[in-house]
This record gives sequence, C-alpha cells and structure tokens, in this order.
Amino acid sequence: MALFDFLTQEIAIDLGTANTLIIHNDKVVVDEPSIVAVDRKSGKVIAIGKDALMMHGKTHSNIETIRPLKDGVIADFHVAEEMIRGMIKKILPKRSLIKPSLKMVICIPSGITEVEKRAVIDSAEHSGGKEVYLIHEPMAAAIGIGIDVEEPQGSMIIDIGGGTSEIAVIALGGIVCDKSIRVAGDDLTHDIEDYMRRQHNITIGERTAERIKIEVGSALQELDNPPPDFAVHGRDLMTGIPKEIKVSYQEIAYALDKTLTKIEAAILSALEMTPPELAADIYRTGIYLAGGGALLRGLDKRVSMKTKLPVHVAEDPLRAVARGTGIALKNIDKFQFLIK
Repeated sequence: MALFDFLTQEIAIDLGTANTLIIHNDKVVVDEPSIVAVDRKSGKVIAIGKDALMMHGKTHSNIETIRPLKDGVIADFHVAEEMIRGMIKKILPKRSLIKPSLKMVICIPSGITEVEKRAVIDSAEHSGGKEVYLIHEPMAAAIGIGIDVEEPQGSMIIDIGGGTSEIAVIALGGIVCDKSIRVAGDDLTHDIEDYMRRQHNITIGERTAERIKIEVGSALQELDNPPPDFAVHGRDLMTGIPKEIKVSYQEIAYALDKTLTKIEAAILSALEMTPPELAADIYRTGIYLAGGGALLRGLDKRVSMKTKLPVHVAEDPLRAVARGTGIALKNIDKFQFLIK
C-alpha cells in the first residue's frame, strides 16, 4: 500500500468562525481568516482569507465580503465550500496529474446539532474529502494542550473562539459534561464597537474594533503590566469627519465586562453539572484556557477569582485546537471518540 500513499493526503482542519487553520504533515500550512470576497454579479469568489480580509469594510457595490461561519457553524453552505476548497488548494501540489484523495479530521463545537454536523461533512466532501471525521473542539483543545484524555482523571477545558465558548469536563476519552454558548470573541469585538459609539460618539469598523481588542483588550480594570493607550481612528457621528481618539485598557475592560460575565456564568454552570469525583480532580489540576479569547489580558486571573481554582493558559492558545486535531488525525484508529 505504501506505493500508493501519495494518492491519499491527510489534513486536519480547525474550521473556526474567525480563523481557519489547516495542518498537513504535522505543520500548520494554512492560518487564514475565515472570510471570502465574492463578486455579486457573477457569484465568483475573488479572494479568500487574508486577501478577502483586506477588502472587508472597504468594498463597493459589486463586491461582497462574507463570513461563511457564524457562531462556530456553517451559515453559508456554498461560500464555506468554496473557502475550504480554496484553502486546500494552497497546500496541494499545483501540477499533479492525479488528484489525491483527502482524509480529513475537522473540529466542531460540542453544542452542534445534527443538521449543522451534516453541513460540515457535506462541505468537506464537496471540497474533495473522501474520508471525513469530526472531533469536538474541547476534546481537540485538550489533546493539543497535552492532556491525556483517555486517563480516568477529570480535566476542565475552556475554549473561547470567535463564535462559541466551549466549556467541557473530559475524562476517559469522552466529554462528561459540557456547556457550549454562542458568546465569544465576536461579541467582545461588537462590545467595543458599541462602546466607542456610545461613549465617544465615534463609529468604527469591525477590523478596527478587533485591533483595539488585541492592543488594549483587558478582562480586568487593574493589570500588573498595562498596555499603553491606543489611538483609534473613526468617523465622528456628529460631524461625519474622520477623527482620532485615545482609549485606555480600563475603558475596554469596562466595555467587555457584560460579555465576560456571561462566559463566567457558563463556566459556573458547567462546574455545577460536574460529578463530584471529577470536581475533586479539577480542584487539583485546575482549569485550562485555549482559543483566541485566552489571549485577553487578565482573563485567567478573572476566571480564577470567580471559581477560586487555578487557571492555566495553553501554550500558543490560538493553535491548541488545530494541534489537537492534527494529533487525532495521526491516531484515528486509537481515538474512538472521533465521529465518522
């Protein structure tokens, strides 16, 4: 069979609301925003990923930028398919006479419905996937962090992505209890947009709000190493003229408080559902944070103060889920929890 190994390419996909990552041969080969630019008249895809993000919020009437995933699931089937196909194209040999068959492992939110699951599988199959397996995001994050998920020891994972926050307690190769809420990074971005409009009378775009979140985003009003104030450019709502204002991390912490409180409530709810023996394990091992949301300054401290438990941020939390999906791909026979 080794003679025909080149005919099968194995890829692991972290299909996220904000970013899509693809792992091929143990390397992250694609790390692009989950966005597509489409020509409105012909319906043709003009750009995918970073190129499409550059156009976001700057398009004219003939071009539309679409995020095919909403709240962690496929919202636009056709565009999602084009995006997956376009990203896979970037990693496969350009001039190949024989089209390789693809074996894929794709991660999905734990709160996904059967219909949404089917949409992911169909999109992957239409994009060239011959064998498609699914893995739940918290499970992939746990594997990516380096937790032995098949041990009879409980581990609590919080994966805060772009569209969903996944909170799960894992033991013996399965999710014992989980809480999946559609409140995550995108909501934090919208909070910043709203705050700038209400507090400073300035309207900003999604990309600028995302930049503010990265530069001065904070979960706490007091930080040990506070970032410097950040200059924001937008349009004055009164005059319509572009202007600049400076925002501090304390302001952004205030703006994000409401959404972070919802995530905290979901964490407490998941802890309440946890069987006592596993709760004892979590008391010893603590909580693990993964996903882009884990990068928010002071979030680990805030969650620790709320739960009175130690909180560990995964190494490179943005890629923890993708890494775990890649490991699951290599051990398809070993991991029984993969959904076919």
